[in-house]
Amino acid sequence: MFHSFFPQPKLFFSSFVVWSIICMVVWYTVGPQMGAAIGLPPLAPGEAAPLGFAYFISPDNLWFYLYFAIFVAIFGGAWKLIARDHPWTNWSIWGTAFLIFIAYFTVQAYVAINNWRGPFFDLFQKGLTGPGNVTATELWDMQIYFLQIGAVAVVINVVTAFFTNHYVFRWRTAMNDYYMSLWPKLRHIEGASQRVQEDTMRFANIVEGLGVVFINSIMTLVVFLPLLFKLSEHMADVPILGAIPHSLFWLAIGWSIFGTALLALAGIKLPGLQFRNQRVEAAYRKELVYGEDDADRAQPVTVRELFNNVRKNYFRMYWHYCYFNIARFGYNQLDGSFLTFILIPTVAAGKITMGLWQQISTAFGQVTDSFQYLVSYWSTIIELLSIYKRLKAFEAAIDDKPLPEIDQRYLEREAAEGELAANRP
Repeated sequence: MFHSFFPQPKLFFSSFVVWSIICMVVWYTVGPQMGAAIGLPPLAPGEAAPLGFAYFISPDNLWFYLYFAIFVAIFGGAWKLIARDHPWTNWSIWGTAFLIFIAYFTVQAYVAINNWRGPFFDLFQKGLTGPGNVTATELWDMQIYFLQIGAVAVVINVVTAFFTNHYVFRWRTAMNDYYMSLWPKLRHIEGASQRVQEDTMRFANIVEGLGVVFINSIMTLVVFLPLLFKLSEHMADVPILGAIPHSLFWLAIGWSIFGTALLALAGIKLPGLQFRNQRVEAAYRKELVYGEDDADRAQPVTVRELFNNVRKNYFRMYWHYCYFNIARFGYNQLDGSFLTFILIPTVAAGKITMGLWQQISTAFGQVTDSFQYLVSYWSTIIELLSIYKRLKAFEAAIDDKPLPEIDQRYLEREAAEGELAANRP
């Protein structure tokens, strides 16, 4: 799955993580001074970020684009030398870097909207206090800024969707070419044709959705956590807990980790059940296919037994999904009112305006949604894990390793059925 597309995956991803940490450390320590030295300084303390399209071409953002390009060129250039013979390095290295950049740019559109929310809703609140406090021109100007941000977001979303489609299909092509080059070793695996065609297709489709969301989640945390840290200055005491320095920052992290741990614990058995479900469905389907051409196959007793396995597995899944959904829906219900609950003392003390409320709500929601990646996409992750397990059987055959236990049981059953068929009069 990964060797076919990425050069030396373990080393590649581990070096990517290390290099990313170095990049972030440099950016948050000496990055502003480096930008100022080349004439692209950050915003001065207390200076408001520009609104609308101007935000995307502000000096500090232009410096980040240049900074990102430099560090990607160093990392990608090194890996091009290491993996010069790998056929997919252009897509796996430069394509991945471009996906990360457009994910960051997408998050910047959310930041631009959040910057717009403060002054707009303050104007809106001021206008509601009485006639003549705000002119229509001021409000129309703010709407123009919003439309500028929206236009940038539309272009970025279109580019993201188009490029991601091509990127993921290239990954599927790499897997398909790799598996088919080793087809003689793989063809005896149960459902080999299905794994090459359907499982690689489903793997690509799920990775397309989950991968983009995962990268966006990481970029959102990188961008919005510092913003939430700063917005915590306006907070009063937190209910029950009292005064907490940078409370919004820590509460967003704590609440999200709690939800993720809760859902992971509640759904710990689901990947295995989903994996087994694919197995029993495949066994049932295969027997029916054999029965189309062979009158001795798909006999009522055999079919009844195979479908009974399907029924048992589904009923087990329904039970485990029951308590998983209790945890998921219960947490989501509490999540909807959590921020309001912790902001009640702050609102009662008159420490924030409507504009600040909107900015805090947006930033807090972005951070918690990013941390709750498992909560939001657990069912899809379960499906991906089950596909991963099926494709791992291919890799076991390629590496001449023992097949997973469930595959071994299938081969034993096939051998027994073949022996019975050979001994029939």
